Amino acid sequence: MKKKVWTVTPFFILFTVGIIAMAAFSFRWNLYVFVTEMLIALISIVLVFVGISRFNRHISKTIKKAAERLGDDNFEYLNDFQVPVVITGSHNGIVWFNKCFREIMSGGKDCSGDSVNHYIPNTTPEHILDSHGADVVYGDKRYTVIGCPLDSDVSVFYFIDDTYYKETAYEYMKSRPVVATVEFDNADEFEEDDDDRHRTYVIVNVENVIQKWAARFNGLYKKLSNGKYMIIFEERIIDALTDDNFSILDEVKQIPLENVICEPTVSIGIGRCADSLRQCEQWSRNALDMALGRGGDQVAIKTMDQYRFYGGISQGFEKIDKVRTRVIASSMIQQIRSSDMVLIMGHHNSDIDCIGTGIGLWSSITKDMKKPAHIVVKKERTVAGSLISFMEEISKADMFIEPNTALSIMTDRTLLIIVDTHSPDFLEEAEVYRKASRVVVIDHHRMMVNHISNSLVFFHEPNASSAAEMATELIQYIGDKGLTQYEAAALLAGITLDTKNFVLKTGVRTFEAAAYLRQHGADTVIVKRLFSNSLDNYKAKYKLVTEAEIFNKCAIACSDDNNDEDLRVTAAQAADDLLSISNVTASFVMYKQGDSVNISARSLGDVNVQLIMEQMGGGGHHTMAGAQLKDVTMAKARAMLLSIIENTEMEQKDAEEKSDASEVSGIKREKII
Repeated sequence: MKKKVWTVTPFFILFTVGIIAMAAFSFRWNLYVFVTEMLIALISIVLVFVGISRFNRHISKTIKKAAERLGDDNFEYLNDFQVPVVITGSHNGIVWFNKCFREIMSGGKDCSGDSVNHYIPNTTPEHILDSHGADVVYGDKRYTVIGCPLDSDVSVFYFIDDTYYKETAYEYMKSRPVVATVEFDNADEFEEDDDDRHRTYVIVNVENVIQKWAARFNGLYKKLSNGKYMIIFEERIIDALTDDNFSILDEVKQIPLENVICEPTVSIGIGRCADSLRQCEQWSRNALDMALGRGGDQVAIKTMDQYRFYGGISQGFEKIDKVRTRVIASSMIQQIRSSDMVLIMGHHNSDIDCIGTGIGLWSSITKDMKKPAHIVVKKERTVAGSLISFMEEISKADMFIEPNTALSIMTDRTLLIIVDTHSPDFLEEAEVYRKASRVVVIDHHRMMVNHISNSLVFFHEPNASSAAEMATELIQYIGDKGLTQYEAAALLAGITLDTKNFVLKTGVRTFEAAAYLRQHGADTVIVKRLFSNSLDNYKAKYKLVTEAEIFNKCAIACSDDNNDEDLRVTAAQAADDLLSISNVTASFVMYKQGDSVNISARSLGDVNVQLIMEQMGGGGHHTMAGAQLKDVTMAKARAMLLSIIENTEMEQKDAEEKSDASEVSGIKREKII
């Protein structure tokens, strides 16, 4: 029954009484009207009687079926059962309920004919019957409702009140520990400040910001060491932290400084949803390593199977740590000596930085350590063809080999050195990596979640300008006696490429590496010739630049030319040239390659193009990134990019508004010294 009969019956009764009264009044005036009205009243009485009779028969039939299935004794027992129980018939209408249901669920009222859906608002009878029960919230109670079908249209539902247990479980989950490990990114730079007063002022202010942030979210604060802190929160505050967008990142950077050495920043790793407090703490350290590997000034949250990132807008800062480089070089020397052969491989569509790094390492390994080595590269897909051709002309050694050849000569003692990438998805040949039992990684790109985790040595410097810069530092410890001017020029070309002629991401280490290579005969004229283009490539680049559009200070160019084999190089160069346009903070060049749309992204530092490309399935660096979209049209890829740029712009505006509001309300940090 879809509705209770007694909700309709009173209307028929009132209607019948009214008709009879009208008939009595009409009897004195018109006999025909009187007879008509009496017939209508009689029909109304019959309808009420028939409806009630049908409903009673329906109830009797349904209850009889239930009694037959349950047994008479059990059926009587259900009436006194201290759990609310209802029996439903067709259309999920209630035909029987026990005393407990009437007292607790229906408030003492007769609910015959009501739909059981009224008492299970967040689910359906069909779902309950098809599963092992369902959680139901009714009033201020929480129930587990279990259904049992007795016939094709007869079912019994039990409402088990487990409010206490569910609220206890909810409180348990919300009170689970969340461990945050905070690191003062550039504490070492401020520790070296000669002004003791200013150094103490900065460190104390940073700690003050962290302590107040912990107190604001009711966290337990503990200083681990100089520049590293631990905070334990409860799971219930995670939403509040994310809604706050981790404003602590901006609050630290807003600390007023007298002598600006660099802008103070912090990185935070958070571990949550772990099985134990110890595991949660370990996850927080892993998340912190991920945040630092992506350049710092950001938050990484690690759960069982994923990472989430917040912040990461500012550029990383350079750390001069030659001790670490020497230790890495010493580890590499041990691995090379215990190998029978060394293979050097980079990312697919290898560029001059990738190949130049390989050439520099090849020189030290083969000439100074006297170990056979080869650079694995697909010559038909590389964008460093000019450098490979140049080295093959001047060197008679078998420097470059194809992946198939590498697979055929590999043994269990072969060492694979992966350069200019740390993701297994971007390797020149994944099969070479899978076959290698010993792996070393050298890369400068910001850390990706899916990174190579089984390496013997993982040399990762997200603040280095290029992989060639890192290789140049290593070569000074591995051996440089055999480094020729051409091999030095190859390394210098790699640095030149990734720094955009020493404009972007250059630091003291970058110029030291360049000076070192210059001392070994690196010729800048040779480097310049390696970057020369044909007239056709120059025209293609000019076309991309002239057809570009400006959107939110981002230059966007698209090319549907699927026949240009050199378009990868041309697109990257066009993206670089677009940055020279006034008021352009980032550039994106999109081009077709087979069934994919590739994107080359560049910026001058104001926009983190890595974050934008990651949302499109790619990655890279703060100022240089890319992505490859499979099976999409150029129009769809462009629409995706515009949407992400617009959302990024809105997020930055919201962050600025929050920052301004904080300053107005007096939240901005005051000097305490």
